[in-house]
Amino acid sequence: MVAADLVQLALLLAAVVVLARPLGAYIVAVLEGRRTWATAALGPVEHGIYRASGIDPEREQSWRTYALSLLAFNFAGFLLLYAIMRLQGLLPLNPEGLRGVEWHTALNAAASFTTNTNWQSYGGETTLSYFSQAAGLTVQNFVSAATGIAVAAALIRGFARRRADAIGSFWVDLVRVTLYLLVPLSLTVSALLVWQGVPQNLDSYAEATTLEGAPQLIAQGPVASQESIKQLGTNGGGFFNANSAHPYENPNPLTDFIELVSMLAIPGALTYAFGRMVGDTRQGWAVLAAMVVLFVGAALLTTWAESQPNPALEGLGIEQSAGNLEGKETRFGVPGSALWGVVTTATSSGPVNAMHDSFNALSGAALLGLMQLGEVVFGGVGVGLTGMLLFAVLTVFLAGLMVGRTPELLGKKIEAYEIKMAVLPLLLFPVLLLGLTAIAVSGGWGTDSLNNQGPHGFSEILYAASSGAANNGSAFAGLNANTPFYNVAMSLVMLGGRFLLIVPTLALAGSLAAKQPVPPGPGTFPTTGPLWVVLLVSVVLIVGLLTFFPALALGPIAEHLLPAGATFGGAS
Repeated sequence: MVAADLVQLALLLAAVVVLARPLGAYIVAVLEGRRTWATAALGPVEHGIYRASGIDPEREQSWRTYALSLLAFNFAGFLLLYAIMRLQGLLPLNPEGLRGVEWHTALNAAASFTTNTNWQSYGGETTLSYFSQAAGLTVQNFVSAATGIAVAAALIRGFARRRADAIGSFWVDLVRVTLYLLVPLSLTVSALLVWQGVPQNLDSYAEATTLEGAPQLIAQGPVASQESIKQLGTNGGGFFNANSAHPYENPNPLTDFIELVSMLAIPGALTYAFGRMVGDTRQGWAVLAAMVVLFVGAALLTTWAESQPNPALEGLGIEQSAGNLEGKETRFGVPGSALWGVVTTATSSGPVNAMHDSFNALSGAALLGLMQLGEVVFGGVGVGLTGMLLFAVLTVFLAGLMVGRTPELLGKKIEAYEIKMAVLPLLLFPVLLLGLTAIAVSGGWGTDSLNNQGPHGFSEILYAASSGAANNGSAFAGLNANTPFYNVAMSLVMLGGRFLLIVPTLALAGSLAAKQPVPPGPGTFPTTGPLWVVLLVSVVLIVGLLTFFPALALGPIAEHLLPAGATFGGAS
């Protein structure tokens, strides 16, 4: 690892930290309905939506009503997206005459984009029309991201309110986050990407002739608008099959950096928003510090591992002085690809600018580990913060056991019900992930579509299950997941990984909101200093590593220990 690699990492983190305060303060203003710079233009639109939908912006909801509203809205979106893809051949904006998507592929894509996973078992430019991409996928990119932020807002209100029976209105949170936060940011990033050459049009695919004289069809379309919200909303679905490795999605190092910042900006800012809403910004900075510690550790490990030769090529006698360039775009190189891999798996974004299947074994283990920690190292917009707060509840509970007193967090006593609601998502997540992995490796339905055997093949299946359960969406590749088994199984895992974890989180928010805060006493564990950050990071690592270490030992760790040349398909 050279100084330039560290500079790149430092610049990225500096941009995220600098943006956290102003963007976080703006998010607070949006969630609280205060006047902002965008109110004059978007206020009439907001109130027009309320009137057309019959929403009373002053009427808040209990956690049960909030959860039912969220589930109903997302179920309706799931059905609509499925219908759009199935009826694609009859709908407009289809210049290539693409037919309707097969049922199990459409089912998987509808579940994927509704849950903010954006796992794709198909090639976007060869499967979906402009209408399906824009009216189907891009719309879900906005509303699924807004849903995640709404859940975070509800949980924060649970900590901030006193003896309240409501945690806000899902409908109001959804509208405000979409209108005032996601739309303006997406327009800004879209303009930057168009400036750098990312297409934004509705033209037919261009016909070209190669140097050899062969005809070639070059796909284009409304790329920039989907690219911006896919990164800002930590969605990750690519307009093209190659995703952010495609030069139309990510042309150069400048767009690469813009997209990296876009993925981390809102998750980082939400930590400051959390501190502002609970009345103590130190709480937010402590959460951000814990995320940064975990992120930096993974980035250093991955960049170092990728600077080493690829054992598969080394076994063939191929010299690699520049590190593992296998599967990487030369315009980004090893450091840019390694850092992107960490960002895309630390958040629940999931786009790729390199082939993760070609990463060295320890790098693959780091990427898997970031997802298996529950996407709390920044994580998806909203859900990353909520996941870290669930770990915070567990951490103060363990600290309370050490000193023999009822644990408290932000003045709220953490009792039996709160612990159950906090631990339930942490238990359901590995059940979904390891359950799918076990089913997939136990028969031909899961292994027949593998291109590799042995530990690497196991890693490909484990990565797919991790990506689905964590609502990440990136893929190791080397696994053909566009089969009825994987499409249906991944759909169930993605839906479970999203909504089975959201409901107990909202229940926790409702319980906390109803509590009367207690003043800090001599036995109150401080949750703002370095000791708290170290303890929180330790609990996240211990829970994640102990849960998934056996699976990692069968996959990337075993692959790393194999002799050179036996790392890929030849091992069994």
